[in-house]
Amino acid sequence: MIPVRGVEGKVMAVLGLGRSGLAAAHALHAGGAEVIGWDDGEGGRARAEEAGVELRDLTRADAFSGVDCLITSPGIPHLYPAPHPAIAAALVAGVPVDNDIGLFFRSFATPEWDEFDVIPKVVAVTGSNGKSTTSALIHHILTEFGRPVQLAGNIGRGVLDIDPPQDGGVVVLELSSYQTDLARALTPDIAIFTNLTPDHLDRHGGVGGYFAAKRRLFAEGGPDRAVIGVDEPEGRFLAGQMAEAPSDDRVIRVSAAGKLSGGGWNVFARKGFLAETRKGRQVASIDLRGIPGLPGAHNHQNACAAYAACRSLGLAPREIEAAFHSFEGLPHRSQRIAEADGVAWVNDSKATNVDSAVKALLAFDRIRWICGGLEKEGGLEGLAAGLGHVVKAYVIGREAAGFAMRLGPQVEAEVCETMERAVARAYAEAQPGEVVLLAPAAASFDQYDSFEKRGEDFAARVRDTLS
Repeated sequence: MIPVRGVEGKVMAVLGLGRSGLAAAHALHAGGAEVIGWDDGEGGRARAEEAGVELRDLTRADAFSGVDCLITSPGIPHLYPAPHPAIAAALVAGVPVDNDIGLFFRSFATPEWDEFDVIPKVVAVTGSNGKSTTSALIHHILTEFGRPVQLAGNIGRGVLDIDPPQDGGVVVLELSSYQTDLARALTPDIAIFTNLTPDHLDRHGGVGGYFAAKRRLFAEGGPDRAVIGVDEPEGRFLAGQMAEAPSDDRVIRVSAAGKLSGGGWNVFARKGFLAETRKGRQVASIDLRGIPGLPGAHNHQNACAAYAACRSLGLAPREIEAAFHSFEGLPHRSQRIAEADGVAWVNDSKATNVDSAVKALLAFDRIRWICGGLEKEGGLEGLAAGLGHVVKAYVIGREAAGFAMRLGPQVEAEVCETMERAVARAYAEAQPGEVVLLAPAAASFDQYDSFEKRGEDFAARVRDTLS
């Protein structure tokens, strides 16, 4: 646990008592605060009571009398589309609002660090797609190299639930826009921006607010090193804001769209090869094509970002390359779960939006595509770039017929509705050399509690079919 600093004797309220909320409550108590909590769900309140957290209905008119600060969980709206009633009440009462990420950054460093030979570092990863894989890959590389490292945030443990860092330790944080938008302290040593595609627009009042939330990780904290994907205009703008000159190597530009030029520090993937250039000269190259845990251009972008972060931490190119080969990937993210009769079965249930689904489609040549679910804003037109790789689509979800129709004439689509039927039909028709890919391009909530449950169902159906 990371005890929260600067809260001794204060009354701290916690809204949302799930994993991060309960960890925040315990860390605040360990820092000497009086903690009260509230959760809209009975289950959350019951868990909090079992954990010894005092409950107070924070939606009451007088709930914030005597409260010094409100800590809210990331899933709770604080501005758009409308603030949660408790957050609105706190703001009316003049009570500051923060989250566990802000508490972490103001509490991470301690006087004990004066005795360390190597000061601990924080690597924070944000962006629309690839955050989890990039974070996990950095963690894997550092683990393989023997560095003490912990993985937290949106992946791994809650940020306040991790162990105090060792001498030379590294904490890798995956941070969503919900987390960066509200945190009152953001001071990573290395900050990574993977890419930007429209997502969560209702929570940020549009794409501008969404980008602004991501940008805070760089603008508020001023990291020592900024690793920035520049394949979109927002990334190029951010890199330009962070750099003092074209040769400023505090900024590492990353691309999976082609060669980067210029006299700065660049890491890019082109035709399956990762290249690192500095001051206009190539200093390293890695062949990514045969690495099973990193298929496709989107994973090559993740590899470039992780490589840049690890180079910033002092690792050599060959050390990073060796660790790439032992990386198995993450569940539900281009996860190869089976291969039989020349047909590969790949679970990319995390492809919940059009952009991530296109990247998954472009990673393979002949695809039996399982797709569908709860559509997000923006429609399906953006899928066109990947449909040339699709032999046939098998559409699931409550609105499968409408989803199939919106795919258009470019791809043959069969309405399956259920995962069981989609897997069975793909199995019956797949030919050697093809890939059966779950990349839904939609949220899961019409049929599943989460994308993880959807991916687990797919994997279970595949195992049953192949057994």
